[in-house]
Amino acid sequence: MPFFIISPFGDLGDYDTMDRKKLYNIIERDSTNSKASKAYDWLMMTMIVVSIVPLMFRKQIPLFVWMDRVSVVAFIIDYICRWITADLKRPNIKKKLSFIIYPITPMAIVDMMSILPSLGLFSRAFKVLRVLRLMKLARIIRLFRYSRRVQTLVLVLKKEGHVLLTVLGIAVFYIFSTALIMYNVEMNNATESGVVVFSTFFDALYWATTTLTTVGYGDIYPVSDFGRVVSMISSVFGVAIIALPSGVITASYLDELRKNKTNHEHNNTKPA
Repeated sequence: MPFFIISPFGDLGDYDTMDRKKLYNIIERDSTNSKASKAYDWLMMTMIVVSIVPLMFRKQIPLFVWMDRVSVVAFIIDYICRWITADLKRPNIKKKLSFIIYPITPMAIVDMMSILPSLGLFSRAFKVLRVLRLMKLARIIRLFRYSRRVQTLVLVLKKEGHVLLTVLGIAVFYIFSTALIMYNVEMNNATESGVVVFSTFFDALYWATTTLTTVGYGDIYPVSDFGRVVSMISSVFGVAIIALPSGVITASYLDELRKNKTNHEHNNTKPA
């Protein structure tokens, strides 16, 4: 296959461009809905899951080693395929420049982070084993590329970004306000054992955040009656604030699903 042996910085002929276009249509799910593209997505998602399984265990057995090797080979092939078709993904950029830019794009960096630890390119003398495991976890992010549902969710978050930022601002303001009130109310109050619960303002911020999200771990709680009243009010308003972005995201997500379904039906009904 010519597109595997050409240089990304060389002169690409029409024949090579056609072959690379076919490859691009397989690895990029936005460009086609072909069975080959869907099969490729499922294959890569399977490889990602296979590569993550060894990270769930402390002891590494030979099977896990082979699972890691097979998955990293798939990741390397995927990285190369995306690199040699980088100009097709960014047609508005000069061809040679697109090949140079690709390795520093966010997803390319994530891809490389998921590959390098398995190649043993980091010295153990620097005690980076935990860092290597964390870098391998970058493979989870790769799922965003192959899952259409996740891509739709990301699109919804971008679309409703201004609304979500407004809600986030309200939540931050409310957390700070309730934390300030609770800290000043409970700063001198102690439990029966003599322990001051809200010893620092950070404790109040922690309490306000867990209360707003209706989690309430119970490790920090008000002692006085007035503090408990503040806690009840914060919990009620917390439910309302958390419900706002949930409703916006759900409505927008359902709207995007309807659009995708309509577009899919429209494409299938086009005359040949």
